[in-house]
Amino acid sequence: MSTAAERPLLFLDIDGPLIPFGSLQPSLTEAAPDHGNPLLARLDPGVGARLLALGCSLVWATTWMEEANEVVAPRLGLPRLPVLDLPEADGPSLRGLHWKTRPLVEWAGGRPFVWVDDEIGAVDRQWVAAAHPGPALLHRVDPARGLQDSDFRALGDWLAALGHPS
Repeated sequence: MSTAAERPLLFLDIDGPLIPFGSLQPSLTEAAPDHGNPLLARLDPGVGARLLALGCSLVWATTWMEEANEVVAPRLGLPRLPVLDLPEADGPSLRGLHWKTRPLVEWAGGRPFVWVDDEIGAVDRQWVAAAHPGPALLHRVDPARGLQDSDFRALGDWLAALGHPS
C-alpha cells in the first residue's frame, strides 16, 4: 500500500467544480446554514467521499483559501486539507497562464498530480508539460454542471493508468 507521501496529489478548486454555476439541483436544496453564501447549497455532500476514494492527497487550490477548510470541507465530509497559497505578484506572468499553475507545479515537486478546475486553458497545459517532470492531468470541469460521474471516471481512469489503485 502506498503512503500519503507517495500518493498523487489532487489540487481542487471550489467555484465551478464543487459549486456549479448552473441551475440548482433539486436534491441539493436541503442544505446546512449557508454562512452568508447561498451558493453553498449547491455543494453535493456525496462528492467528498468520491474524492477521498480516489486515494490522492487532496490540496485546496482556490481563492477560498483557509475558508475552504472552515466552510466547505465539513459539508463534504473532508478532513482539513492543505491550501495552495496565492502567489506573490513579484514578476511578469506569461499571458494566459493561470495564477495557480506555477505554485501547484512547485508544490508537486515532480510528483504525479491532478488539477481539477474550471479555468484551465491551453497555456496552462503547455506550461505544465514543459515545467513538470512527472505525470499530470489538468482536468477542466464544466462550471455550469460541476463535478459529474464522467469527471470521476476520467480521474479514475488516469490514476489507474498510472498504476494507482483508487
